[in-house]
Amino acid sequence: MSKSHFPFSKKNYQLMAIGFALIVVGFIIIGLDNEPHGNGFLGLTLGPIVTLSGFIFEFYAIFAKTEKN
Repeated sequence: MSKSHFPFSKKNYQLMAIGFALIVVGFIIIGLDNEPHGNGFLGLTLGPIVTLSGFIFEFYAIFAKTEKN
């Protein structure tokens, strides 16, 4: 039986924080685009790629296995 009352380990929470930061950075990059309606490189290509990578990283953080001591 697990001694921890938390559903995830410290490693999982750290990985989730990194994923959340990637999502926020992606949205910031989208907002930095100077083209009208965000139709430039930052708004259509780089920002969505960074945001999607953050969501994929979040899934990895949730399903990552922890070592048993």
